[in-house]
Amino acid sequence: MAKEIERKFLVSSDGWRSQSDGGTVFRQGYVVAMPDRSVRIRIMDGRLARLTIKLGSGSLIRDEFEYDIPIADAEELMPSAVGLVLDKTRYEVRHGGFLWEVDVYEGAYRGLVIAEVELESAADTPDLPDWLGVEVTGDSRYSNQSLATEPLMVGHELSPSSR
Repeated sequence: MAKEIERKFLVSSDGWRSQSDGGTVFRQGYVVAMPDRSVRIRIMDGRLARLTIKLGSGSLIRDEFEYDIPIADAEELMPSAVGLVLDKTRYEVRHGGFLWEVDVYEGAYRGLVIAEVELESAADTPDLPDWLGVEVTGDSRYSNQSLATEPLMVGHELSPSSR
């Protein structure tokens, strides 16, 4: 069974940009969103699509299954999404032997920038880049599922670099 082990942080500066790739545009929606499970549809750069099933209620470790699907199927499913469809660009940044994913949100969450790092083990201790802000790993408000289904209240912490 596949495991997702990740930590998540708000981003406090643009320091990551000089080390990032060109980014991938994501459009994602949830066709199932429950406290202990979700089914997500994701379209990447308008060319690729993936179905993701996540199980478990932990904030650090969950079961995750991902499958490529035809883009036409993803486009047909997207209008069935619960809540908001999220638009963001994901950039990859290598730092200290770990791959960081920096999500820059558009639409309803324009200005929100979140970085996450996937770990091999919950015991991993990656070197934290200086462009990170507050850790939000245990804060469910910053999960993509919550952002889509329970909009973040006004006054959320935006990254200063993207205001």
